[in-house]
This record gives sequence, structure tokens and C-alpha cells, in this order.
Amino acid sequence: MLFCVEIVPQEDEFMKNKKQAMLICDGSCSLCSGVIAWIKKNEKENSFVMLPCQMEETFSQFPGIERMGCLNAIHLVLPNGTILVGEQAIPEVLERLRRYRFLALFFTLPGSQTMLRIAYRWFADQRYKLVTILSYFTGKRNKQPHW
Repeated sequence: MLFCVEIVPQEDEFMKNKKQAMLICDGSCSLCSGVIAWIKKNEKENSFVMLPCQMEETFSQFPGIERMGCLNAIHLVLPNGTILVGEQAIPEVLERLRRYRFLALFFTLPGSQTMLRIAYRWFADQRYKLVTILSYFTGKRNKQPHW
């Protein structure tokens, strides 16, 4: 079960800019890297600091994030120290995008959180299979992450 944890990270460059959120996900997953590239392209200016969970600094800076949990779901650390995990992070990510903010309104509808949880878990569990299938259609195999 995924849940929200509130911690107070150490003071650093990330925390000096109170508007930025730290987005952490599996840097070895090409699908995740593609999503990160899309978010970078569509974010409001300087909305996110993005880190792959393979970096040791992630776990020393945010002890509330576990390595296996990080590899299984995105983590969004808000400027106030709140950590949103998996599907909980999606509406907040959408709020920080230029053209897709309106999609965050969908998640205020009754039942939408349940549907998001089901869809996110399925997608997260199947992402490596999806990458393999998509690579046959696109001809792009073993693409390196764009961090």
C-alpha cells in the first residue's frame, strides 16, 4: 500500500527555492525516462528538480524514501517536505505543467482516486514489458535515460 509521509529534509539548494518539487523515479527504466523528458518539456519554469533513484544522495537527503519503493513508484517531494508516492503524485505533477493543469481537476471527481490507483499500479507493474513491446514497434531498443 502506498502512503504519504511527511519529513523535513536537510537544507540544500532544492529547499532554497520553495516553489520546486523534487521528482524521483527509476532512472534505469526507459519508459520512466521518457515520462521525465515529457515532464521537463511541459513543466512550468523550474517547477521540478529531477533525480533518478539510483543516486545515493536521494536516500541520504530523504531518509523517508526506501530504495525498493523508489524503484517501484515515482516519488514527489514537495517543498514543505511532504512525500507523495505513486498515484498520489500524479495530480500534483499535473498542477505544475503548463498545458495540462486542467487534467488535475479530473482527480477531484468521486471514484477518480480509485481508478488512478488501479491504473497506476498496473502501469508501474507492467512498464518493463511495455517498453519491450514498444521497442519492437519503434525500433528503439536499450535507449539510454535522459537525465
